[in-house]
Amino acid sequence: MQSSKTNIILLQEEIERIVNASLADPFLFLGMHKLNEEQVVVRVFNPEAKKVRFYSDIEDRYLTKIDERGLFEEVFDSKKVFKYEIEYEYFSGNTFRTRDPYSFLPVLTDYDLYLFNEGNHHKIYEKLGAHVITHEGVKGTQFAVWAPEAQRVSVVGNFNNWDGRVHTMRILGATGVWEIFIPEVCENDIYKFEVKTKSGAINLKSDPYAFKGEKRPSTASIVYDIENKHEWKDEKWMNERPKINWLERPVSVYELHLGSWKRKNENEFLDYKDLAHQIMEYVKENNYTHIEVMPVAEHPLDESWGYQVTGYYAVTSRFGEPHEFMYFVDLMHQNGIGVIMDWVPGHFPKDAHGLGRFDGSALYEHEDPKQGEHMDWGTYIFNYGRNEVKNFLISNALFWMDKYHIDGLRVDAVASMLYLDYSRKDGEWIPNQFGGRENLEAIEFLKYFNSITHQYHPGILTIAEESTSFPAVTKPTYLGGLGFSLKWNMGWMNDSLEYISKDPIYRKYHQGDLTFSLIYAFSENFKLVISHDEVVHGKGSLINKMPGDDWQKFANMRLFYSYAYAHPGKKLFFMGSEFGQWNEWNCNQSIDWHLLQYEPHKKLLEFVKTLNKVYKENKALWEIDFSYEGFEWIDFNDSDNCIISFVRKSKDGEKIICAFNFTPAVQNDYRIGVPESGYYEEILNSDSEIFYGSNVGNLGGVYSEPIPIHGRNDSIRINIPPLAGVYFKLKK
Repeated sequence: MQSSKTNIILLQEEIERIVNASLADPFLFLGMHKLNEEQVVVRVFNPEAKKVRFYSDIEDRYLTKIDERGLFEEVFDSKKVFKYEIEYEYFSGNTFRTRDPYSFLPVLTDYDLYLFNEGNHHKIYEKLGAHVITHEGVKGTQFAVWAPEAQRVSVVGNFNNWDGRVHTMRILGATGVWEIFIPEVCENDIYKFEVKTKSGAINLKSDPYAFKGEKRPSTASIVYDIENKHEWKDEKWMNERPKINWLERPVSVYELHLGSWKRKNENEFLDYKDLAHQIMEYVKENNYTHIEVMPVAEHPLDESWGYQVTGYYAVTSRFGEPHEFMYFVDLMHQNGIGVIMDWVPGHFPKDAHGLGRFDGSALYEHEDPKQGEHMDWGTYIFNYGRNEVKNFLISNALFWMDKYHIDGLRVDAVASMLYLDYSRKDGEWIPNQFGGRENLEAIEFLKYFNSITHQYHPGILTIAEESTSFPAVTKPTYLGGLGFSLKWNMGWMNDSLEYISKDPIYRKYHQGDLTFSLIYAFSENFKLVISHDEVVHGKGSLINKMPGDDWQKFANMRLFYSYAYAHPGKKLFFMGSEFGQWNEWNCNQSIDWHLLQYEPHKKLLEFVKTLNKVYKENKALWEIDFSYEGFEWIDFNDSDNCIISFVRKSKDGEKIICAFNFTPAVQNDYRIGVPESGYYEEILNSDSEIFYGSNVGNLGGVYSEPIPIHGRNDSIRINIPPLAGVYFKLKK
């Protein structure tokens, strides 16, 4: 081969564009190209290189430096392009030999890009982002990012001195996707995307599809090979899950925040593995069926509790590595505990390194703040009508189930997605095409989300935090519903807390607060919740909502729990409430475990443990939660005594009588009608002395008598303890 001086091949304008990194496709100039039928040209740009040496199977030689800013070029006699390596000799004296990143063909296929632009690439997280692969026989990392309005995009990181001129990416046609394969870049390398906007501004952005991010306050992404990082041992759980209809199974959820459930030493976080073992043992011991973990996706601010997500595909680094969170989920599954994760497609923060104005345009959000911003939260709103944005979110939902075996997603702030005028005054929102307030794009997105997640992962749960009367939230999409499995019952929460917080002397005037929920209880698949939102921001702890002296507060807590567990619907209570934490939740410190050394708190936890056990063992309490066939009032009219009673029923005729006394006065020889004659075993009494009660009870059970009352031929005469709930199970 022969070479020649080549400084006349490129125009000065082209040289300037190369050295100033202002090319949409640097592959047109850099790398090896056919110059004519007999020659090829090789160009390399690296501003840190003093010399660049060319290696091939045939020869090696130095390239000619044609611009002092770091552009090298050489012409070789060859009729076709061929493989080669380059060696950089830096001004520091160090050398580095590698394949030229501008010598590789694209990794992404036209079909990948077509599906992404169409909004239907359900595994797009396998294509966009950073992926450690072997490409054309060379190991390295493939980078790809969507930024259609960018003038130029580069990968910058610890491997190129954060210089955006070194690894400029090429845009793949009109798809808006930029990509580059960089040899030798490996796992744990740190990177960002440097985005040059059309206005000329330079933005440093974290990778929207990164599997791992730096620990706050740092914000860079980290190359992470998510495959084969954890040997899953939850085969039994995963094989059984598709066969389970959770709507007809017990669901008792312990909601927790990983950062403040428990801490160590000087208020330090526990890691995922420590949390896994301690949470598993605690939840299993206390007979919960599931945990719900507040957002574990990467977020910059601890005080946001994880709801201001910047890394939708990255497990937060606060508590350890991604594979350690896999271990966390795996251990729960091995011990029969489901894992639900909070998911936040309703908004995202404006942090400079995040999704906002990603390529200088409103890419993931709407341009107009009347559509694209939540003023209350200072966040952006996703543009659900844009295919690529929809694809980003749908793929993200599937990602958590695919890679982390998550059993369900609780979708945060659904109401804010459904309504264009959510928390807005007149003139602050834009009606839909029909003049209405419904966000039609968000509605279609949620339907698609629910249908796709259940299609790929039968047996999972999708749960809506939805606070309005929007219809058919939990009806199937083929019947016109949104398709969620469950909906948080915010009405029950507000009414029941309003009632239970009143002094018992006034409760008789407000019995409707207690019974109103049964008017609409079967209009949706409801979950009864007392979540983190009810024990923060000045609302006080759950036990401090209870009236009376300390004994009455604990009695009211047990009464409230027993009422909630008997009421139709699945259950969720937030951490700390199970043992009566006095202090309002503080995300910056552990919950008050020291209280368990005191008898009232210890015995309240014992009650919750027993209640969960009774709940799980009696299908009448959960098998027919969403139909009148599973519930029957006995009496809701005795407001003078603040007593209500009802029957819960299973498909095969199991019956449990539930009675509740919301006053501190014992009701002796209180008669209630029962559906059948027989012996009624007392299976739960919240006033038992083992729960710190006064121990008023029924000696284990009562026989029915043929005395009509409440429209029934038979009845039982029972003692209902003060501020207590009792369950009786029919023994035929």
